[in-house]
Amino acid sequence: MASDAIIRFSISLEEDLLIALDRQILDKGHVSRSEFMRDLIREQLVEESWKNEEEEVVGVLTLIYDHHQRGLLQKMAEIQHDEHVNILCTTHVHIDHNNCLETIMIKGTPSVVEKIAGKIGGLKGINFSKLTKATKF
Repeated sequence: MASDAIIRFSISLEEDLLIALDRQILDKGHVSRSEFMRDLIREQLVEESWKNEEEEVVGVLTLIYDHHQRGLLQKMAEIQHDEHVNILCTTHVHIDHNNCLETIMIKGTPSVVEKIAGKIGGLKGINFSKLTKATKF
């Protein structure tokens, strides 16, 4: 069987659950129930892969910070260099006079990626920090 073969299966739901599902599909802009379900399954697979310390995962750390905070950029750079992770890419955007948005794409084991995200996110001057989990399929 080819890896891109489509397999159809059915699922039984209570009517109120189906109505709620269809509402979610519309709200999130999915084109079909199938596409919505595929996204839910992929999301669950990502979560499961992050439970396995043997697996290499990818995370995107999104930060908003005050670039006037003394020493913040130096501390961020030191953390990235000191940890045993692979920084794939960073982006830096000036939001306004005081705030910058930065993304850091990190590859490594789940605990190491989460550790670096926590260390950077906890620095003084970081106003928002969120780690988005991803992995290969």
